[in-house]
Amino acid sequence: MNTFHPFIIPFWAGVIFLFTVIIYKFVKWIKNLDRKQQYFVKKNILSRKTFGAIWETIREALIHRNIYKKNPVLGYMHMSLAFGWFLLIAIGFVEGFLYRLNVPGSRWYQMFTNPDIFFQYFAREHHAYFGAAFFTQLMDFLLLVVLGGVALAITKRFKSKFLGMKKATKHSFYDKLALSSLWWIFPLRLFAESTTAALTGNGGFLTNSLGSVIAYLPAASMELPLWWAYSFMLCAFFVSLPYSRYMHIPTEVVLIFLRKWGAEAGEQYSGLTDIQLNACSRCGICIDSCQLNFAANINNVQSVYFIRDTRYKKLTDEVANNCLMCGRCVEACPVGLELTVIRQQLRNKKEIPGKHYFDYNKAEESKNKTDVVYFAGCMTHLTPSIIIAMKNIFREAGEKFWFMDEDKGLCCGRPMRQQGFVQQSKDLISKNMRLIASSDAKLLVTSCPICYKSFKDEYVLDIPVMHHSEYIESLIKNKKIKLTQNEIDIVYHDPCELGRGCGIYEPPRQVLSKVGNLKSTEFEREDSLCCGGSLSNTIIELDTQTKIRDHGLEILTKSNPDILATSCPLCKKTLVHGNKVKVMDIAEIVADNLNKNINFDKSKKDMMIKEFTEII
Repeated sequence: MNTFHPFIIPFWAGVIFLFTVIIYKFVKWIKNLDRKQQYFVKKNILSRKTFGAIWETIREALIHRNIYKKNPVLGYMHMSLAFGWFLLIAIGFVEGFLYRLNVPGSRWYQMFTNPDIFFQYFAREHHAYFGAAFFTQLMDFLLLVVLGGVALAITKRFKSKFLGMKKATKHSFYDKLALSSLWWIFPLRLFAESTTAALTGNGGFLTNSLGSVIAYLPAASMELPLWWAYSFMLCAFFVSLPYSRYMHIPTEVVLIFLRKWGAEAGEQYSGLTDIQLNACSRCGICIDSCQLNFAANINNVQSVYFIRDTRYKKLTDEVANNCLMCGRCVEACPVGLELTVIRQQLRNKKEIPGKHYFDYNKAEESKNKTDVVYFAGCMTHLTPSIIIAMKNIFREAGEKFWFMDEDKGLCCGRPMRQQGFVQQSKDLISKNMRLIASSDAKLLVTSCPICYKSFKDEYVLDIPVMHHSEYIESLIKNKKIKLTQNEIDIVYHDPCELGRGCGIYEPPRQVLSKVGNLKSTEFEREDSLCCGGSLSNTIIELDTQTKIRDHGLEILTKSNPDILATSCPLCKKTLVHGNKVKVMDIAEIVADNLNKNINFDKSKKDMMIKEFTEII
């Protein structure tokens, strides 16, 4: 076996630098976990959840199962690079161990002076130990698999549509350095091992075949330069990795373990946020899922660029705030990054300049005890026909209710929070909780999904909270109201906050199926389109919102339904301006079908015209 050669120095220099930097980063981030996150990590680190994290690491960090589900070709590319390289290292270590075990004079420390990653150069003689031929052929096969992944990665960079992607991500300097070195590592390994095989005949089916061609060239003078180049490329990749997209390789593993141990992102920026920022592989899947991209041709503000610019401290208002926060990118992300939560953390502001948005003291405590508290929400007040419908439903069901925000003096607080005014939102939440407690109610019902999510996630209430679609479904099941079935075609639009935000998909569909024929659409449930009227985007202009709305309406109304139904006042307010089809909230449809056929008579039309006038 050959002894130490200086061409391994760049390799070891890169390895030492890489581990020094990533250990420093991981220690810093873990120390910056908030108290709740640290508590759960300490509680569960020695539990069975650790074994679950190990299994998930294999499935996601190596095999990339989630990417496979969304894009099989892209999944194979990631798997062949990640799992293939891992196996090259792991099986190469086993091969080197067996070699040193069987070759007289070998010592364990030679794994450092003659690293297994350069095995073919140092183990030049024919291998006579048991299984040697198998390992040689297997290593050639694994190298071929990884080279296939490299070929797909190059294709993705220049012809992303071949891999089923409309857009490829834009890279930083360190991304380009790491990417270029990664593309060269494995071809250089192939040529270096094949050149050695041409001189020694110790290769497998791949390296010996290429070696037979190289044998016609001056192989002896080519061998060392190729091994030097291979070592330098490894060094370049390791040095650039902590500052590039490829930092996701070790960081995703840490994120998997922290999640399994119970660490969750809070409303404040923490070490877990840094870990999520660095766990992004910038695969670009979120670009294709973003409506700003495919409906409005805005392709430089997606989550992949938000993550990149935040990590490199180059975040601009355009990238930070030009986001619908609809959750489509969260649903698409194969790593499961909490993208909207991170955006919210970075929007956190200390105080509202000028006056408060709402008069906190305008609403009074309930003077009469009630069974149900009804909270319409700010947006519902802009669509008063929904309120009229809900009042009719309450009366028909014989429910004793209190219209908590009837005087329009209250808000749930979520719009403030989405704009970054967290403390003001908390003040308003405290006020609302006192009002709700004063009613002795057994249930809180709201018509707005934004309010619903706020009451569910940000309030501490002793009573259950229902969106009005859930509430109406319960009234039907308990036979408190009866509906008339009609021969009308209905398409249902899943609001972002109610669907992806809260997981409410079935109740609206169950209710609508009692009224008419519910028809499916191309984008629904988890993949539903945003209406475009998001309150979270502080930069978007009206013409862009219109493009997003019209694109959504075109898809939703392909089947020419009689009614486009939704269960969000903001979605109704946005979609109704498209003037493509009759747009109604689920409460309106139910109220119109309380033991009578739906009938758009003159009074109904007059009321809708009045509503539209008030909105405008």
